[in-house]
Amino acid sequence: MNNHQILIADCGSTKSDWSLVEQGKIKHRVLSVGISPIFQTTDEIAKEIKERVLPQFQNASLSAIYFYGAGCLPEKIEEVREAIHLSFPIKKIEVYSDLIAAAHSLCGDKQGIVCILGTGSNSCEWNGRTVTKQISPLGYILGDEGSGAYMGKLLVGNALKNLLPQNLKEKFLKQYRLTPSIIIENVYKNPNPNRFLASISPFLLQNIEEDAIVQIVKKSFNDFFERNVMQYDYSNKMVHFVGSIAYHYAAILKQVASIKGINLGKIEQSPIEGLVRYYNTKDDTIFHN
Repeated sequence: MNNHQILIADCGSTKSDWSLVEQGKIKHRVLSVGISPIFQTTDEIAKEIKERVLPQFQNASLSAIYFYGAGCLPEKIEEVREAIHLSFPIKKIEVYSDLIAAAHSLCGDKQGIVCILGTGSNSCEWNGRTVTKQISPLGYILGDEGSGAYMGKLLVGNALKNLLPQNLKEKFLKQYRLTPSIIIENVYKNPNPNRFLASISPFLLQNIEEDAIVQIVKKSFNDFFERNVMQYDYSNKMVHFVGSIAYHYAAILKQVASIKGINLGKIEQSPIEGLVRYYNTKDDTIFHN
């Protein structure tokens, strides 16, 4: 190929979205399982990329890879870069956190408050160039308010403590083939309990007409706003969201935000399209060498 291409990856702990971009347009898109340096070693990440990602893009003429991932803390960035480089030995491989993905996608070079609501949650204040303030998400045990894992935790907690209507509790346990002992095992013994908790959260959307379900979703968002967003300069900045939870529960998210006096901006399911726009506007000859 004569045209230079870039590969943009948006990787969460549940799923990964890899997009091959040429001339500002997505030419090929591949979904794979989640990648996170918090839960995986460098070798495990390298193996995942080699087996599932490389075969899809090995014939591409890549000039750069931009990898955005959950758990890509500063001390983990070089490990992730090395794992990618084993399959794609090119010079320009940049690794950022998923929070920077949201900032680049939703705000670009403008200021705002950026939030992620997916399997986990995160947020920050963005000045158009860098993160100026961040409240730690603290993970699914101590935090992650507003996320799929947090909603799943509230759901199973209410179910097992008989705070759901009996018919709804029975429907939930039957649909997911769960018993109290299976739930306890998945949460306290099996790996990746956050994924398990997030995996059962779709039950909420499926039964959103039930008041008991609406109250769980509202509490989740209320907790997210109070414990995160309202510690930023939210009265003077637009608050933007990305992630499947924010997207699918947008109506309730807007209701809770309105009650709190929070002005919402963009609500996107995925950051990929915004990231494509972001790199397409960068004047550094990414697409034209």
